[in-house]
Amino acid sequence: MIRLAIQKSGRLSEDSLLLMRECGISFQQSAGKLKAEARNFPIEFLFLRDDDIPQYVANGTADLGIVGENVIVETNETVDWVDKLGFGKCRLALAIARDATYKSIADLNGTKIATSYPRILKNYLQRHNIKAHIHEISGSVEIAPSIGLAQAICDIVSSGSTLLSNGLKEVDTVMHSEAILIATPSLSQAKKEILEQLRFRIQSVRKAQEYKYILMNVPNHAINQISQILPVLKSPTILPLAMEGWSSLHSVVREEEFWRVISQLKEAGAEGILVIPIERMIV
Repeated sequence: MIRLAIQKSGRLSEDSLLLMRECGISFQQSAGKLKAEARNFPIEFLFLRDDDIPQYVANGTADLGIVGENVIVETNETVDWVDKLGFGKCRLALAIARDATYKSIADLNGTKIATSYPRILKNYLQRHNIKAHIHEISGSVEIAPSIGLAQAICDIVSSGSTLLSNGLKEVDTVMHSEAILIATPSLSQAKKEILEQLRFRIQSVRKAQEYKYILMNVPNHAINQISQILPVLKSPTILPLAMEGWSSLHSVVREEEFWRVISQLKEAGAEGILVIPIERMIV
């Protein structure tokens, strides 16, 4: 049995649980319960505050954790980074009042900056030779400039809408972040084997998200041309249609590459093109 710490609420909670279910892991999450055990995989979930996850993993209370890169760097706990998970993407950014003048980071010399990430901000300012007073607060960082607590803030930004609604503008990016799977350095061999099984499932799900299964009807004389246009893993599957002179071409391609060549496929004679999601992909 392996223990995985997941944010009990917030940005990463829903996506973390969805990933586990997409990996075929079945469990029942009850309101208010801080633990849940899977029915079909040797894993137990712990639902914790995101700031606590790195510490729980570092000391071995939890074997694994899913947490934002920004939280790992800020807490500075000793954990092993296993995989980036592709969701929860955001950035830690500096922002000032919308009507304030800003030419470069040098404008922050001598100012007060409010943040929930003092360690990251301190290191960033030191790298740019900026001397500013860091005012550490937890929550509601965006209000600091409007109440005179600070001239700038350093906070998590996704869409930027929260900054705009509080009269702020983003001026510099401190770091980019996304969800990371972390592990305790003291993981036993038996638990490492379970981790590899989990990673295999996660990678299969993530790979499937990048690709789509496509089907199209093509005239037989255009099969070679269309096969050369279509970016595929190996080669497409060709099946004859009841209509003489036509075949059905099946393939798996990266979604972004498919849309890049769609017009070429149609010009070459492809018709009835279907694009279908893939649940799992093992290569």
